[in-house]
Amino acid sequence: MARITAENVGIDFPLYHVGARSLKKRLFAAASRRLAQDAQDRVVVAALRDLSFTIGQGERVALIGQNGAGKSTLLRTLAGIYDPVAGRLEIEGEVGSLIDPGAGMDPWATGLENVRLRAWYRGMSDTQAEALVRDVVDFSGLDEFLHVPVRGYSTGMQLRLAFAMATAMAPDILLMDEWFFAGDSDFMAKAEERLAGLVQEAGILVLATHSMPIVRRWCSRVIRLESGRIVQDGPVDEVLGPQ
Repeated sequence: MARITAENVGIDFPLYHVGARSLKKRLFAAASRRLAQDAQDRVVVAALRDLSFTIGQGERVALIGQNGAGKSTLLRTLAGIYDPVAGRLEIEGEVGSLIDPGAGMDPWATGLENVRLRAWYRGMSDTQAEALVRDVVDFSGLDEFLHVPVRGYSTGMQLRLAFAMATAMAPDILLMDEWFFAGDSDFMAKAEERLAGLVQEAGILVLATHSMPIVRRWCSRVIRLESGRIVQDGPVDEVLGPQ
């Protein structure tokens, strides 16, 4: 079963060009809650601090908060892009991410070539790879553009291809950033239906967004972040208030 467990997780980002003592002092005075000094005497931004939570099978969790609160950083940490400097993070189940529409794609290869590369990377058989190609072709609606190098795609076309590939293989845990909601209304309707089936079948959805209507429509739980810490965690109506 899919499961995410975090215990006192912390993420730091070093500021490599901050060296002078006087500058360090000014920075610490101005932003003492988010800046610290590590064992190598570097100034670091405390992007996430003391995060503890458990997300279980079937949960649809929204990460909310102001810009800079830590939503995308937490999403990337769950995806394995960032390693915690403190605490413990355990992920049970296969993770699929929709964090960057261009991530994992070769811009010089065509859309179809990228689908086959993804199948090869996943160790699929020829039969499985062709089934993946058919699914992506049908769902994305990109038609002849699948024979065009991805570097020539618009953002919306990249989104369609990335979403089709990421959701065709039903990961146990699906991580999404809000760039996905830039899609056109027809595609969004298809995507929402597919996501509903995916979450029901696979396990967990974690979504970082500023859109409260999206949170209310798609999610069952909300984690609100502020300055890299969790300040609220509970059912949607409890965190956002009743409609």
